[in-house]
Amino acid sequence: MKSFVSIVAVALLIVGISACERVSQIVQPATHETEDKSGEISIGVVLPLTGPLGPTGKIMKQSFDLALEEINNAQRSDTRLKFIIEDDTGTPAGAVTAFNTLIHQAGVSVILGPATSAATQAAFPVAQENRVVAISPTSSARGLSAIGDFVFRIPTATDAVVLKSVRATQGHFGYQRVATLYDDTDFFSEDLDAAWREAFTAEGIEALTPETFQSGDTDFSAQLARIQALAPDALFVSALPPEKPGILIQAHALGISIPIIMSSLTGVEIQAAGDAAEGVLTIGGWLNTDDTPGNQTFVQNYNAVYGMKPTTFAMVSYTAVYVLAAALQNAQSMDATAIRDALAALRDFDTVQGKFSFDANGDGDVQQIPNLVLIVKDGVLQRLE
Repeated sequence: MKSFVSIVAVALLIVGISACERVSQIVQPATHETEDKSGEISIGVVLPLTGPLGPTGKIMKQSFDLALEEINNAQRSDTRLKFIIEDDTGTPAGAVTAFNTLIHQAGVSVILGPATSAATQAAFPVAQENRVVAISPTSSARGLSAIGDFVFRIPTATDAVVLKSVRATQGHFGYQRVATLYDDTDFFSEDLDAAWREAFTAEGIEALTPETFQSGDTDFSAQLARIQALAPDALFVSALPPEKPGILIQAHALGISIPIIMSSLTGVEIQAAGDAAEGVLTIGGWLNTDDTPGNQTFVQNYNAVYGMKPTTFAMVSYTAVYVLAAALQNAQSMDATAIRDALAALRDFDTVQGKFSFDANGDGDVQQIPNLVLIVKDGVLQRLE
């Protein structure tokens, strides 16, 4: 993308969703004066820059920074975007602290983040209570955006894609008995496993008793051996980035050769797992080889700056900044309510992953984001033929 976003104005659509009960975090509503759209616009950023998810947060920040530089360099006015960054350490408590800091001390009207579903579940009510816009680039557990009209997510919610994914993979591999392995201390992994199992029931597929582990575990051999003994036709794994390579390496060492479908697998985990990742499947709507508008320029620029090809986490982070930039360009003012309205009104916006709109809940529109089954071949993700 070589110029700052300019889109045709459309009628504003305010999402009239009543917020559900908040988490037990008492905050005082913040007030924001309407600003003139000139000068410097401060945007809060909340990412896991330290802790186990620090490497993922770094990848996301790289895309944020790349998009910010492109947008500011392309501006033809005096308006410039500025990030105020807070580290949430990848925890729900850290995300709540970061949101309160940005809202009550920095006085921002919009926040990009958090990254994980657990952190988003904790922090989104703080944004909604204070009537501050929050956009999570990566969280996808069910129901998180539906708490209110100031919170948005770039990904499609889990329940909107899981059933299609099961039908696609089951149609290809013909599995009838499946095993699942998930992180029972992570909200996203737990929610995804539940969604998988609901889809199995709907499709008449037998789901065996699930196996679990915890974030930070490094030995998965006992769980994998029990799964192997049951002789399932496929294995569904729901995990965060730090645990994925170890699970694949240990499954490979045990000789598990059934199809493995793993959540949000990226090139970083594939490289770490090596040969053990070959043939593993994941669900996604984007590849770095796609010819969607601006995608190859994004891939080339990211690689030139950071010496690596962008992952899905990098892509959705880059997309989030451009989606926000489009809303800021369209908003009547820099007041949070005006930004919210402009985001809700966004329709068929060209991004590197394709046409993008928000649905009524504030999630990425499933009708516009392709639901692809990807497979690791020769060390890279490709579409399953």
